[in-house]
Amino acid sequence: MTSNEWLDKWNERYSQEGYAYGTAPNAFFKEQLQKLKPGKLLLPAEGEGRNAVFAAANGWKVEAFDISEAGRHKAYSLANEHGVKLNYTVGPLPELDFTPGYFDAIGLIYAHFPADIREKYHQVLQGYLKEGGVVILEAFGSDHLRYRDKNPAIGGPDKPEALLSVEEIQRDFKGFDIQLLCEKEVELSEGKYHIGTGSVVRFIGRKKVKNA
Repeated sequence: MTSNEWLDKWNERYSQEGYAYGTAPNAFFKEQLQKLKPGKLLLPAEGEGRNAVFAAANGWKVEAFDISEAGRHKAYSLANEHGVKLNYTVGPLPELDFTPGYFDAIGLIYAHFPADIREKYHQVLQGYLKEGGVVILEAFGSDHLRYRDKNPAIGGPDKPEALLSVEEIQRDFKGFDIQLLCEKEVELSEGKYHIGTGSVVRFIGRKKVKNA
């Protein structure tokens, strides 16, 4: 899929009536974020804003980005409905200008970057995180395709290279103290496109403090 096709896919999905993945936050993200003291949060590939709005309503200063203008439009509409503020940028990560070492947490919730740029993007994002900052990640795991074959309504990538494995996370986040890392079966009920049983990777990692 070319970059233009990728962009068209998400603009088309987010231009549909309603919210593709619902308006409630991802359950794992919600659970883990509530364990942290509110601070500055970055949400890559944030889509229609469900996680950003939840975080902002709970005291976080939220920066989000995606490649989709339609996603940003929906996110700001949702934020207005809930009376919260967030800053949402549109564009590919290498063209965005976030401050290094600025964020207290990064939420990677189904942020399935194309396989050929995923490792690079993970490295760039780590640079924006403070020492001691936390990554919260949930994504479809390496075992997910057999669930998708049984039930296409669960959604997620349809090619193995687009999925995330435990081993890839260990490689991409070497400079982190791992607090949780596993692949497990879960039940999802998120809007129209995450319905049913799937296999997800979950990761909680804290960026190591140098010379600590």
